[in-house]
Amino acid sequence: MYPTDLKYTKDHEWVRFDDGGAAVGITDFAQRQLGDVVFVELPEVGRQLKQHEVFGTIESVKAVSELFSPVSGEIVAVNTDLANHPEAVNAKPHETWMIRLRSSAPAEADALLDAAAYGALIK
Repeated sequence: MYPTDLKYTKDHEWVRFDDGGAAVGITDFAQRQLGDVVFVELPEVGRQLKQHEVFGTIESVKAVSELFSPVSGEIVAVNTDLANHPEAVNAKPHETWMIRLRSSAPAEADALLDAAAYGALIK
C-alpha cells in the first residue's frame, strides 16, 4: 500500500528524492486520521529547514496538525495549488507534494523508514 520509492517519518510525512531534490508530503495514514483537509499553510521559498523542524500546518474538519521536514535543506518550491485545492491531499496523498527541498544532508535519509517499516509502525 505504501510506495517503495518513498521514505517515511514516524510523524507520517513522506519524502521522495529525485535529481538532487526532495518532495515532501503526508502519508495516506495521516490524511485518513485527519479526515477532510480544508487548509494547508506552507512556508516561503528560500527558507532553510532542519530535519524534524515544523514547516507548516494542515487543517482538517477534525484537527490542526503540524508538518515536519523529513530532512534538512532549503525550500525551493511550494505547492501553491494546495491553497485552492487542499482536498488533493485526501485524493492522492502519495502524489501530492507540499514542499520541495534541496537537501543539505542527504545522509539523514538513512534514518528514515522504508515502506515495510512504516507499514509495521502504523499497524
